[in-house]
Parts: sequence; structure tokens; C-alpha cells
Amino acid sequence: MTSDVGTASVPRVSVFTLTAMVVGSMVGAGVFSLPGRFAQETGALGAITAWAIAGTGTLMLAFVFQRLAMRKPDLDAGVYAYAKAGFGEYTGFIAAAGYWASACIGNVVYWVLIMSTLGQWIPALGDGGTIPAIALSSAGLWLFFFMVQRGTGRAASINRVVTVAKVVPILVFIVLAVSIFDWDTFVGNMHGAEYTGSFFTQVRSTMLVMVFVFLGVEGASVYSRYARRREDVGRATVLGFLTVLSIFASVTIVSYGTMPMADIAALNQPSMAGILNEAVGPWGSGFVSAGLIITVLGAYLAWTLMAAEVLYMASRGGDMPRFLSKLNHRQAPVNALLLSSSLAQVVLILTYFSTDAFDFALDMSAVMTLIPFFLAALYAFKIRLRNETYETENQRIRRNDLIVASLAVAYTGFLVVAAGPHLLLISFIFYAPVSILFILTRKEAGKRPFARGELATFAMITALAVGAIVSLSAGWVVL
Repeated sequence: MTSDVGTASVPRVSVFTLTAMVVGSMVGAGVFSLPGRFAQETGALGAITAWAIAGTGTLMLAFVFQRLAMRKPDLDAGVYAYAKAGFGEYTGFIAAAGYWASACIGNVVYWVLIMSTLGQWIPALGDGGTIPAIALSSAGLWLFFFMVQRGTGRAASINRVVTVAKVVPILVFIVLAVSIFDWDTFVGNMHGAEYTGSFFTQVRSTMLVMVFVFLGVEGASVYSRYARRREDVGRATVLGFLTVLSIFASVTIVSYGTMPMADIAALNQPSMAGILNEAVGPWGSGFVSAGLIITVLGAYLAWTLMAAEVLYMASRGGDMPRFLSKLNHRQAPVNALLLSSSLAQVVLILTYFSTDAFDFALDMSAVMTLIPFFLAALYAFKIRLRNETYETENQRIRRNDLIVASLAVAYTGFLVVAAGPHLLLISFIFYAPVSILFILTRKEAGKRPFARGELATFAMITALAVGAIVSLSAGWVVL
């Protein structure tokens, strides 16, 4: 898939703006929920270990996107393009659909968290999954739709400003948490609690949280068609990742020195607000809550852009119906934005039927991106084994890239296993019906619905989707 169509009118952005897109995509709802989510699963030692594993693995994934951006400059839209180039059209479609769904579901997480934050003062909003909360979230969702369709360039500029603004309350939290840090409390939280299980279980249980908070590391790759220079994509990816890793790890670790972890685990989300409320009083909770709303709205804007961009580029590449590549007079992919907002609306309604709206949306957003990430890492490994684009490279570069790709494959493969079977099973309820878009696309191109081997993959996905529906109906798994 190339970017030779219509690029003359595409606004170009600097490496700083690309980095802001990465940071803006990653710093969102997840960071404000980290203390509580970690305290529910692991002690301080498990958290440090998990950050080391996730940090190393995600850094390898960031390096993968950096290298692919340079070695495959004709491939835009990142995750989707790499899966298609390496493993065929239907596999590429599944990667695009999964990544798109992850972005849309992630947007639902943001609205749920905003509503649960406001629920501290407006009881009717509850935990973000009540009818009034869903109605208010729906209004905000469509308000953003009308704003973003007025122009991608303008929205990216707004995101750059919001990204700078929203880091401030997080840094203030870290400083205040350090000021009340108690070493004895930290040591008491070191090895977990009775409810956290073994050390291995603690580390594994945090992996899905890690996936969610690191979503967006590929943001510069998705927006590669807007970069002034191809090397800016790789630089923005690594710079954005290192910035976010330092922030997220700091928020998590210092929290263990403020309160017993059982008390942190019992806090309502956003748990950062609860910690500051205990530390400095109500003003601390209000400060974090205000910062959260600014942060989450900024991240929501970034992910709305990203979701539409994936659909748009997939349509441009001939793997989604042509109507999704339509641009309005402001160069915004209006139909892709509409479909993305519609999916988010459906998931928002489903949160009403879940036992925990926030955790359900967060976990599903993470799961939907695992397969696309795994395929991207596997593609980098594949081209290295075949020495594709490495013909003139020296042995050191070849060895380093093989190590990076191998570690990225191992890490993303581990995440798929750590996610657990029931969440992966539920994800196929989406993959099976959305394949209708693939069939329509092939029909538009005058091709058979599935090429050789693809029909078997579709049949397997459909069977898994049916199994998931049966499991839900029988009450074997719950939302």
C-alpha cells in the first residue's frame, strides 16, 4: 500500500508533533487508574518486575516500528500495512479491524472514566455505566465527531497543546506522592497481599494493564504519511515511548509508599485522586480529577484520529469498502470517522450490561490490539530472516535487528497467552461479522470473497465467535 494518492494536500507535521501524537495517544485514562489496578494484582516487587518486562518488550516493539518505517517507506498506516504485506490480504484486514476496534473501545474507556470521575459529585453518573452516564457520554462522543470532521490538521494541533497541558497534573501527583512517601509502607507492600497469589501470577496479571497503557506507541507509524521525513517516524516513536515509560513507572511505584495496597486497591477510579485525597485533602482529589478530564479528552481526540486513519488507509489500500476513503472538503475521512464513532457508541451501550464497565472496556481494548501487534513484530522477524532490505547491511545491523524482532515476537506472543482464553474468545464475536466488510471489498474489486486458505481462516474465526456467544448465553463467561 503506497501513499502516492492525494498526498500533495496532506498537511506535514514536525517530529515534535509526531512525538506529541505518541505521548497524547498513550497518556490517557490508563495512567490515572494505574495505582488501583496494580494494587489489585501485585505488590511493589511484582510491579517493578512487570515494568521491566513490559518496558523492555514495548521498547523492542517501538524499535520494530522504527525499523519498519525506514525499511518499508511505501507502507503507511503501520500495524495494518505490515500485517497485510507479510501475511496476506485477509490477515491484514483482521489486523486493521482489530486495531481499529481497539481504538474505538479505548475511547469508551475514556468516557467511562470521565463519568465515574464526575460521579464523585453527581451520584446519578455512578461508576460510568449508568443510563445517565451513557447518555452524557454519547452526547460527548458525537460532539467530538463533529469537531474532528472539521479537519485532521486542526485536531492534531489541538492535540499537541493538550498533550503538554495534561502532563502537568501527573507530574504534580508524582511530586506530592514522593513528599508523603513512607518507606515502611512501601516495604509492607513489597511482596503483595493474600489476595494477589504467587509472584508469577502477580506479574502475569498486570500484563493486560500494561498493554492498555502502552497503546499508542505505534502512533507515529500510523500517522507516517503526515511526517516531513521518514526518519522522524522512528525518532518520535522512541522519544514518545521513553517519555511515557518514565511517567507511568513513577506513578505506579511511588503509590506503594503512600497507603497499604489493600486500601489502594479498594479506591474508586481514578485511584490517583483517592491517593491525593488521603495525602493532602479534597483539593488534591479535585486537582487530579480536573487533570484527568483534560488528559482523557486529549487522548480521546488522538485515538479518534487514529481509529479513522486506520479505516481510511485500509480503504485506500483496497482492503475496506471504498466509501471509507471519502474525504470531506477539509481533508477529514468523514465516513471512517462516522463508522468509528458508531462502533464506540455500540460498545458504550454494552457497558451497561457489564459487571464493571471500566475494567471490561479496558481489557477488551487491550486484547483487540494483541494480534495486530504480534503480526507486526512477526513481519519484522520475517523480512530479517529473508534478508529483505538487508542486502547491503553489515553483520552487526543484521544481528541487532534479528534480536530486536525476536524479542518483540516473544513479548507480544507472551501477551496473547497472558490475556487468557475468555477475552480472546469474546474478541472473535467482533472479528466474524466485521469480515462482511472484507467480502464487500473483494466484491467491489471483482474478486472471489476469499483466496485459497483464507476461507479456512474465516471458518475458524466464525466457529470461535459462535463458541463465544454460546459461552456468554450459558453464563460460562461474563462481560
